Amino acid sequence: MDNSAEELEQPGSRNAQIRFVALAALAGILTGSVGSVFHLLIDWLQAWPRVLATHVDGVVLVAAAALITMCATLLSVYVVRRYSPEAGGSGVQEIEGAMQGLRTVRWQRVLPIKFLTGIVSIASGLVLGREGPTIHIGASFSAAITDFFRVSETERRGMLGAGAAAGLACAFNAPLAAILFIVEETHRQFPYTFRTYMGVIIAAVLATVMTQIIGGTAPDFSMAVASPELYLLPAFVVLGVLLGFLGVSLNAALMWTGSFAGRLNARVPYLYPAVVGLVVGGLFVTMPLAVTGGEHVVTSLAAHSASLQVLLALAVIRYVTMTASYSAGTPGGIFAPILALSMCVGLAFGGIVELVTPHGIPLAFGMAAMGGLFSASVRAPIVGVVLTLELTGAYSMVMPLIVTCMTANMVAEWIGGRPIYDQLLERTLKQAGIDPAAKGEDKTGLA
Repeated sequence: MDNSAEELEQPGSRNAQIRFVALAALAGILTGSVGSVFHLLIDWLQAWPRVLATHVDGVVLVAAAALITMCATLLSVYVVRRYSPEAGGSGVQEIEGAMQGLRTVRWQRVLPIKFLTGIVSIASGLVLGREGPTIHIGASFSAAITDFFRVSETERRGMLGAGAAAGLACAFNAPLAAILFIVEETHRQFPYTFRTYMGVIIAAVLATVMTQIIGGTAPDFSMAVASPELYLLPAFVVLGVLLGFLGVSLNAALMWTGSFAGRLNARVPYLYPAVVGLVVGGLFVTMPLAVTGGEHVVTSLAAHSASLQVLLALAVIRYVTMTASYSAGTPGGIFAPILALSMCVGLAFGGIVELVTPHGIPLAFGMAAMGGLFSASVRAPIVGVVLTLELTGAYSMVMPLIVTCMTANMVAEWIGGRPIYDQLLERTLKQAGIDPAAKGEDKTGLA
């Protein structure tokens, strides 16, 4: 190895730091650009039920919509199973596994398949978030970059974290939450050095810059709400307790449904995704708030009050459609569906509080629930607080959000809940026949 190469390998080398940050910046720009196009195409294609309704109506409309979503689901599942099984689902667990050296990011097939089938499945109406695919896409760009440029093992893992942060920042226009996600969610896998940490920051910032240039600058769920009175904080504690139980239940449902789908697929390979597609497609035209990733659900419910019965019904239906959609095997995340489900629960809880006190502000409870359920499921309370603040722009909600997220996280811990991505990674490794202990699960040594 020549002297210049040796200098690049030194952890404190200024050239090495500049080089790594430049590579992370490239990953951020690529992820922000491609991820923004990914989101715009989904938004454009999700208008298909309205176009269909101009040609047919009644039972024919419902049947046609059900068949369209079913075909889209089956197509996505077939392509994923045939060409890139790791492209199914969120992708976050794949990245965490790759940072541990337990999984390989095969970017050559993940990038095109995650992009194309992600658009097809999410635009079809399945209850899936766009953030999972963009996180996986971002990490895949990072993997491609590390294949083209010689890097150390620590830098490779750091680049995966930078790409993942860029993907989350792009998905929600939330760079700070994306940075904290790497800090809080992947603290056991991410190699913390000066250069890797700076790389995550620059990748998230540049991905957001590209997102804002292409898609606009406003928070995705912009909301205005008055600061709740301090005497209402105990009510947010109660909400956090409820969300702690709900988060653990949701994780268990996701895991059980995935196992059930796997067993059924072993007998009748495409029956489960076909049924899920039929049901979701029918709901897309009869009850649109019950399906899709949920971005428009959050804004619609925040802007227009709904009755307690409607909110509870939506919560139950979205709980079922979310777990069913994720288990179908198409690309898609769980962040956005969690936010939509929690808005239904929070608004319903806030409506009950409003019956007791006129200062209840149901929307405040809906917003707090967004962070709380995220914290209980993903077990990243700081990310839950910051993500909700960045999405809504409602910084008057800092205290209620902290109270709700911390309570939900503690309750989930105390009743035995585990982070959803830990469980998903364990299942992925088991299905692949990988023993983490045999491969050296603890690969946290820093270069």
